[in-house]
This record gives sequence, structure tokens and C-alpha cells, in this order.
Amino acid sequence: MFNVVRNEPAPASLTGKSKYDSKDVWSALEKVFHKKCYICETSSPLDINVEHFVPHEGNTELMFDWNNLYFSCGRCNNIKLAKYDNLLDCCDPNIDVVRAIKHKPPMTPFAKKLQITAKNNDNKTILTAELLDRVFNSEHTPNKAVTASYLRRNVFNQYNLLLTQLNKYYDPLTLPDEKNRAVERIKLLLVPSAPYSAFISWCIIEDEELAPILHDYIGLT
Repeated sequence: MFNVVRNEPAPASLTGKSKYDSKDVWSALEKVFHKKCYICETSSPLDINVEHFVPHEGNTELMFDWNNLYFSCGRCNNIKLAKYDNLLDCCDPNIDVVRAIKHKPPMTPFAKKLQITAKNNDNKTILTAELLDRVFNSEHTPNKAVTASYLRRNVFNQYNLLLTQLNKYYDPLTLPDEKNRAVERIKLLLVPSAPYSAFISWCIIEDEELAPILHDYIGLT
């Protein structure tokens, strides 16, 4: 899960309260969430939903509230359902969801499990970490087990891009300009539009040398 800035105004179609997933809503959500599922951070997922962060349960105000509409892949939306309705809000500027939950990437492409750890003890953080753990590690159905394995491989592929740059940065034969280019490329893996940026962020958070250099590119600062 990554920090999101909801910097688009409420789409005009929501005013009429007839349809919450009109074209202008989709367009605005794609911009706000960088075409990434707000839960798993998969970029441009094939199956996407306009999700109600707080289940509307027939409440018209919640159904058409722009601030309650989120960009989610179908898989995450299906896992979340109504059970996880008291989560950390990634759009809340006062909550740093990246630092609230540790995302540890897999060490191999076929790792059986990703480690998701709540860093705070409040109920929202714990429930959000539980949802993320289920998203990345679920085996409660054959289909979910297969798709979770595929998701973990995608995370590893992004992590592998980071490893390439880390190897360049820490190579004793690396020239200063090459080291600077490695840092610039790592920044590209940390931007909100990059897939699985929370996992990359935590690799940098725990790096003694790079954490101070890249502090302003991680979560909320």
C-alpha cells in the first residue's frame, strides 16, 4: 500500500448520483492512483474496480462520495469485501501508510511467502497488515494461491531492478557519476507511480547509507 494524494476534483458525473463509475470517475481515479491498485500496487491491472473504501451498504452519500471511491484490482476488492472496512486510509495526508506497515520483498521469485508486519499497534494498522498479508500470501482457494504466487513473482521482479542498482552503487569500482545515476534510477523505483513501491521503500528505509539520501522520496515526509 502506498501514500496517495487525491489531487483531482470530484468528477461532475457524481453530482447527479446516478452512476459512480462513469468515464470521468475512471479517468480521475487513474490519475490519482497512478493506474495502480491501492492495495497490492499492481500497475494497470487487467481486472479493475471502482471500490468503495467504506462499504456504502445502500447509503447514497457514501456511494457517490468522491473521497470514498478508490482504484482497486478485482482480486484485492474480492479479498477485502466488507470484512476489512476499518483500514488505514492511504489518501489521508496525516497517515504514512508506507512506514506504518513493513513490506519485505521475497528473496527468490518463487518464495512461498512475503513478510508483512504492522509497525504500530492500533487496530487499523493491524487490520490493514492482515489484509495485505492475505493479498500477497492467500492460499484459501486454489485460484487465490496461484494468483498470490504470480503476485509475489511480480514483486520480486521489481525488487530485482533495485538489486541491480544497489550492486552498481556499492561496487568499489563504481565511479562517482555512475553512483549518482544508480541513485537516480532508485528514485524511479520509489515514486508513487512505480509498482510495488512500498516494498522498495522498505529496502531503502533499512539501508544505513541510502536512507538519509533518499528520505524525501519515501512515504510522507
